[in-house]
Amino acid sequence: MSMKLYVGNLAFQTSSSDLQELFAQAGTVESASVVEDRDTGRSRGFGFVEMSSKEEGQAAIAQFNGKDLNGRNLTVNEARPREDRGGRGGGGGRGGFGGGNRFGGGNRSGGGGNREPRW
Repeated sequence: MSMKLYVGNLAFQTSSSDLQELFAQAGTVESASVVEDRDTGRSRGFGFVEMSSKEEGQAAIAQFNGKDLNGRNLTVNEARPREDRGGRGGGGGRGGFGGGNRFGGGNRSGGGGNREPRW
């Protein structure tokens, strides 16, 4: 059974292949990826490494948590499942004429639909 690790506090120049190479010292790496910003392509400062077994994952945590890589002390622990942050759509409460708020239009802010106009 494989084990997925969260690797945080990465220097922005650290690549997925750097992670692969480093964690291979602790065992078989099934995958390694640095998370990048969708718009800029720049590293977001963290990534994930999947080790082939739980034992190798625990060994990697013991070996690399707090270790310096490119001038940054790594944070390495078992990855937790992603929390559900709700829907990805833009704000709620959008309506046509007469819907959403008392001034007739839809509420475009996603909350606070009964605010007084600012005039």
